[in-house]
Amino acid sequence: MKVLSSTQIEEFNKDGYLVLRGFLSPKEVEFLYNASAQDSHLTAHTYAVLDANGNESRLALWNDPGEDPFGMLSRDERVVGAIGQLIGGPVAHFHSKVMQKSPKVGGAWEWHQDYGYWYKNGFLFPDEMVSIMFALTPANKENGCLMVLPKSHKMGRIEHGKVGEQVGAELDRVQRYEEQSERVYCELAPGDALIFHSNLLHASNPNTSDHPRWSIISCYNSLHNTPYKEPSSCFKEVQTVPTGSILKDSKKGFDGISFNQKKGDVSLK
Repeated sequence: MKVLSSTQIEEFNKDGYLVLRGFLSPKEVEFLYNASAQDSHLTAHTYAVLDANGNESRLALWNDPGEDPFGMLSRDERVVGAIGQLIGGPVAHFHSKVMQKSPKVGGAWEWHQDYGYWYKNGFLFPDEMVSIMFALTPANKENGCLMVLPKSHKMGRIEHGKVGEQVGAELDRVQRYEEQSERVYCELAPGDALIFHSNLLHASNPNTSDHPRWSIISCYNSLHNTPYKEPSSCFKEVQTVPTGSILKDSKKGFDGISFNQKKGDVSLK
């Protein structure tokens, strides 16, 4: 399924990211937000990750997309179609997560590349790994929207080290790059989507506003880019579902999800 135009693909390849306005309908956004905010099973499997100043962001993480609303989103033919155009099909699902930045206390995420984490899993080809973020609430400067450094994916992988409970890119190199680049704040409305390359440098500031910043991020990989250190994961082709399945066919509960409770094994936002 072709979702992106040739111009959009060129923009992604040039800048390392692409914003898709109004990708989800208002009804889909409302359904997903209510499902995530009200589900006790999801809440029970949400954990905190601290930034360098001790502020926390909360997330829930899983690998296998199922019949729940988030699984239907990750398997939506629009989503998989767009990812397939960027990395070349067939497409495998790596993991998804719900990101929760609470008002006033939601923590920052340090500058990093997703592949800075995923390199250690044994993936060989970063150009075949892409993430897509769906905004469930407004994302802006005040509540800690994602910041990116355009074209930074062309530098390749940068060394990463521990920062608080996170992993951050080598700061000297990040600062040198930013001196000749432009920091972009990716402000999103509910329903907007942001796709970005696994080597794109990105970060987010704390949530200093009175409003939450919630999002869903799904990470994808080409089917043949199997991590040699984890040969049992990330090699199943995504079984797509038709557009509209989030509202019509998904199971409302998340009790069927096998959540991952490990910290530090994936890239976070």
